Amino acid sequence: MNDAAILTQAASTAGPAALDVVGVGHRYGARVALRDVSFSVKPASFTVLLGLNGAGKSTLFSLITRLYAIRNGHIRILGHDVAREPGAALSRLGVVFQSRALDVDISVQQNLIYHAALHGIGRRQADEQIGRVLTLVDLTDRGRERVSNLSGGQMRRVEIARALLHHPRLLLLDEPTVGLDIKSRADILGHVRRLLQSGIGVLWATHLIDEVGDNDDVVVLHGGRVLAKGAVGDVVAATSAPDIGSAFTKLTHADAGTGAGA
Repeated sequence: MNDAAILTQAASTAGPAALDVVGVGHRYGARVALRDVSFSVKPASFTVLLGLNGAGKSTLFSLITRLYAIRNGHIRILGHDVAREPGAALSRLGVVFQSRALDVDISVQQNLIYHAALHGIGRRQADEQIGRVLTLVDLTDRGRERVSNLSGGQMRRVEIARALLHHPRLLLLDEPTVGLDIKSRADILGHVRRLLQSGIGVLWATHLIDEVGDNDDVVVLHGGRVLAKGAVGDVVAATSAPDIGSAFTKLTHADAGTGAGA
C-alpha cells in the first residue's frame, strides 16, 4: 500500500464523517422532493451522488449549505450539526455550485481575493492561499488573467480553487462538468480526486455514469429516495449487474416500476 492509500485509509477510520445525512426529507408544497435520505461521506473519500435530473441532488445540496432550512432529519459536517452549529459546520465546507459564480470582468486573482475577504482572510494570508490553491488546480500562470479569457474548464478549476481557500474538510460539487468537453471533464475529475491525499472528503453530484470510478463510493438518488449506497463494487454486486451503469438502470427502472420514484 502506498503512502497516499495509507493516508486515505487512516483518515477514513479516524474521527467523525466528513458528512452525515440522517433521515432528511424536504417538500415544495405538496410535492415531496426528498424522502428519508441517509448516507455518509468519509474523510479522504470520493462519493458520487448519482441521479437523473430532478432526482433531488440540488435540493439536497441546498439543505447541506443551509440555503434551505432543514425541517426533517439532521445534517452534520465533521460532527457539527448544520442547523444548530451553522458557523462551525459551514466553515469546514467548500462548495462548487452548478451555476457559474465568477466575475468574468476581473482577474482570477481578484476573484479569489474578494472571496478570501468574505471568509475573513487578510490580504497577506490571502496571497499565500491563492498561490496554494492555484497550484492545486494547475493554474499558477493564469492568476492575472481576466476570467473572460479562460475556457469553461479553466473557469471551473478557478471555482474549485476558490472553494479551497479556507481549508475546508468537505468539498461539494453540484454537476461541476455540465457543458464541458470530454478532456475538460477528465481534467477536473483528476484535480478533485488528487485532493483526497490531503484528507478532504468529496461529494460529487452528477447524472453522468462515466464520472463514477471503480474505487468510489456511490449514492444512487432517484425520485428523492436513496435506492443504493456504498462502495461501487458492492452496489454492482448487490444488483447482480456487470457494471455501475447497468446497476443504476436496474435500480431506477425497478423503482419507477413500483411507483416509488414518482
